[in-house]
Amino acid sequence: MEQENHKIKAVSLLRSRICDPKFIFISESPESNYSKLKFMISSSVTEACNNSILLLGPRGSGKNAVLELTIQDLLQEYPDSVSVIRLNGLLHSDDISAFKEIARQLCMEHQLLFSKAASFDDNSQFMVAILKECGLAHKTVIFVLDEFHLFAQGKQRLLYSLLDAMQSITSQAVVLGISCRLDADQLLEKRVRSRFSHRKLLFLPPSIEDSQKLLMHILTLPIDSSFPHAYAVEFNRKVQNIIEDRRFKETLNKYLNVDSSVKHLLRFLFCAVSHMDLQTGFLSRENFEIAFTSIQRQPKLECLRNCSILELQILVCMKRLEVKEQSLCNFNSVMKEYISTLTSERYARHVCLRVCSSALVVSEAKRAIYSK
Repeated sequence: MEQENHKIKAVSLLRSRICDPKFIFISESPESNYSKLKFMISSSVTEACNNSILLLGPRGSGKNAVLELTIQDLLQEYPDSVSVIRLNGLLHSDDISAFKEIARQLCMEHQLLFSKAASFDDNSQFMVAILKECGLAHKTVIFVLDEFHLFAQGKQRLLYSLLDAMQSITSQAVVLGISCRLDADQLLEKRVRSRFSHRKLLFLPPSIEDSQKLLMHILTLPIDSSFPHAYAVEFNRKVQNIIEDRRFKETLNKYLNVDSSVKHLLRFLFCAVSHMDLQTGFLSRENFEIAFTSIQRQPKLECLRNCSILELQILVCMKRLEVKEQSLCNFNSVMKEYISTLTSERYARHVCLRVCSSALVVSEAKRAIYSK
């Protein structure tokens, strides 16, 4: 029973590591993005200066995770000196709605009454006044602008007003932009760009070597812990052998060729750990191959796996109508295409009518898959 417990405990530990951003992204190295970002924001808080920073990188590279960890640490270190305002370009790219949301969050932060009827100018002036008050109280306001490139569309009044207000001696704020576009700073107008600090942190996908190091970091069990010493040593040895195995490297390369982001890698790793055999209590190369197969499965082919010949023929006819740019089709048009396609050995009309309904279901399932 005790052996079974430490095997289950090992799986739970590995899963918790994979789902814990602190274990993945926090590094003591001064070259890590976490250390750099924390240093820049901490300097702004302690030295009472303004700053603007862009976090750039593809989706799934850990921008939001690192930022959230940094903000959590700052709120613990400076609980009375930091407040956070969050905007998302998908929701607040319109200047009017953006200023209204800023005013609403500032009112909640300072326990003030928010007026929904306030105009654009009222909300803009209120934001500037609050920034001055926070500066006099030595309190830093951190503006997090997710999907930053969407705020760089149109007249960019929000960005200009924010950065212009930060030029004042009394204000104390940090603007953090998050974007998947590496050229986000080039989208800024000249008047906005001249007020921007031009500090950027790049979140690039890990290389093959970095991915292997991350795997070792996550999958290695602690030796001096509640795990039996012999089990932990043997577990780590097997993990080392798997990562150095040529066939495993081929599987990992195939997977990372599709998407090399950290998020995608962690998903693969979680799936592999979930397939770990509790009888032996060790990971194997087969666990990673099963994970690769399950993640890389082709749902479009699975929809067609059990279709009859007539159902496949009906689907082909629907596809031919789609190629002919006939977006809407009924049974008569499909039947007409079916007759023109097959000159002999055709099924009767009433049989095709029964089959056509199931073919439509498969077609709708394919459309849903394509839309995802």
